[in-house]
Amino acid sequence: MKKYMMAVCCLLSIHTFAQKKNKTAEKFSQTILADDLKNHLYILAAPDMEGRETGTAGQRKAAEYLKQQFAKIGLTPGNNGSYEQFYPFYKDTLKESQLIINGKQNEFGKDFTLSPTSFVNSKISASEILYSSANDTVTLIKEKVVLIKDGLYTPADLLKLFKREPKLILFLQSDFEKYASVAERTSRMYFRKPVNNRTIVPVLRISNELGKLIVKDDWASLTDKTLTSKSYASDLQLNITTETLTIIASNVLGMIEGTDKKDEWVIISAHYDHIGMNNGVVNPGADDDGSGTVGLLELAEAFAKAKAAGKGPRRNILFLSVSGEEKGLWGSEYYSNHPVYALDKTSLDINIDMIGRKDDKLNSIDSNNHVYLIGDDKLSSELPKYVDSINNLYIKLITDRKYNDPNDPNRLYFRSDHYNFARKGVPIIFFFDGIHKDYHKPADTPDKINYDLYEKRTRLVFFLAWEAANRNALFVRDKPLADVPTR
Repeated sequence: MKKYMMAVCCLLSIHTFAQKKNKTAEKFSQTILADDLKNHLYILAAPDMEGRETGTAGQRKAAEYLKQQFAKIGLTPGNNGSYEQFYPFYKDTLKESQLIINGKQNEFGKDFTLSPTSFVNSKISASEILYSSANDTVTLIKEKVVLIKDGLYTPADLLKLFKREPKLILFLQSDFEKYASVAERTSRMYFRKPVNNRTIVPVLRISNELGKLIVKDDWASLTDKTLTSKSYASDLQLNITTETLTIIASNVLGMIEGTDKKDEWVIISAHYDHIGMNNGVVNPGADDDGSGTVGLLELAEAFAKAKAAGKGPRRNILFLSVSGEEKGLWGSEYYSNHPVYALDKTSLDINIDMIGRKDDKLNSIDSNNHVYLIGDDKLSSELPKYVDSINNLYIKLITDRKYNDPNDPNRLYFRSDHYNFARKGVPIIFFFDGIHKDYHKPADTPDKINYDLYEKRTRLVFFLAWEAANRNALFVRDKPLADVPTR
């Protein structure tokens, strides 16, 4: 009976931890105001930020704004005396490409383009071109130029084709014209530098006209998908010249020091980058993720005011604004691989990515009092209970875990910066408002934000962060890291 009563008491302590409102937390949550959120957001999503694309002047200007605000708020620089954590990425730019087949000088962008992964210095010559279909797995293609046709190859087929080590792949693209965008065909950016000895097989997309030049009388058979493999005598010369630049981007870090748990951390993260400009048109990224970044500023200010009043958090809080999210979660990956503070002492990452708009696709519930929660059950069984209890006590938003399943076709669990903390074993929760019609478009502007709902969601994050920073223990990590879904 004694053991039973102890178990019951422990269970009750989990479920009733926040059944009484914390008046101090309530007081400082009220400093998070819709008007303040709006003022910051109109600056961060302004045209002169140029869409904040990672590695551009717009991103650097946004970083400077965040640094100024962190200093004004009174945050301590979060990276050993600096507000920035710099990291490199790489850009390959195509300088010259020359393709001659059977004496015909082909025009880049009209007759052929290069796959971005093919931006590598190359000189290739051949006296034959081998047509191959996905059904042909026998013909030797190593060190040969191979012609394949779209519609006949699945991604798995293509992977098998690469493993057979052709010298060059000519990909006959029936809708070739859509690949004529200069921005897509002349440069590529990437985070991990290729291994020097890695063999890269160039892939050229070619037009129907160029395909006809190669296969001549067999064109009808090719389009009817009846030809499995055939060799064509061809004089081919390919020259590719590229330039590789190292570009520096940065995460912006500010912190509030804890009182008695100075070796433990809570992270609040948001990405301040966006997708930049297309053909001179700015994508302002007000919701994605200006809303999360500005929410982070308001949260930092609320905690700073609490600390100034002698009510600072027990644990350190790191306010982490990362770049490179739109490129592939680069900034958060860099931080998680080069953490300034120990991840095994990080209780929780609260990630805020798009919290400013309502989901207009919701018909059966009140979309003006709604938020999606993602990932809180993956590493800690007690975290969802805390989130729900805090919400029910203070804010009473409709919390929706629709996208929490990693197998959801939207794959949102893998698409924001929390993922890089989860893969390192840090419990996470991702606050999100839904994919709206203006996602990644120039129409994602500050005037579309629902500022009253935005304020409620930001205050909910504040209450969760307050509890996480002040509770006695770190959040338990009672679910195996091996069970965390991988991309």
